[in-house]
Amino acid sequence: MEKHFELSDAEFEQKFITCELNPSHFSHEAHLRLAWIHIDNYGIEQAEKNIPYQLQKFVNHVGAKGKFNMTLTLAAVKAVYHFMLKSNSNNFKDFIAEFPRLKYNFKELMGHHYGFDIYHSNLAKTAFLEPDLIPFD
Repeated sequence: MEKHFELSDAEFEQKFITCELNPSHFSHEAHLRLAWIHIDNYGIEQAEKNIPYQLQKFVNHVGAKGKFNMTLTLAAVKAVYHFMLKSNSNNFKDFIAEFPRLKYNFKELMGHHYGFDIYHSNLAKTAFLEPDLIPFD
């Protein structure tokens, strides 16, 4: 089990917001969990505002500014939302077990939406690029 699960949703969110979360605990799965928490608590529109702002603050704080990618950040939020609409889960552990491709096949999933490399695009790092293949919900 990943380290971020040692914290409740509220503790995880608070430690992330205040930049007290151990950076080694902020895995891809933790990023998805943060999106799930924000969508569940605040709705998709607010989550799309909160996550990029908080993530930029966090990566700046831990000295990983170059790792931030606006397109990937928002695409992850949109992907989590898409699967939440289909989910029967009421917590993140069950949700990620229900849709493991979010964790294990995320790059492939993004490849269904983007026909270009959003991982290394300088523009994708600074602005959200709409999918050119399949739009998000």
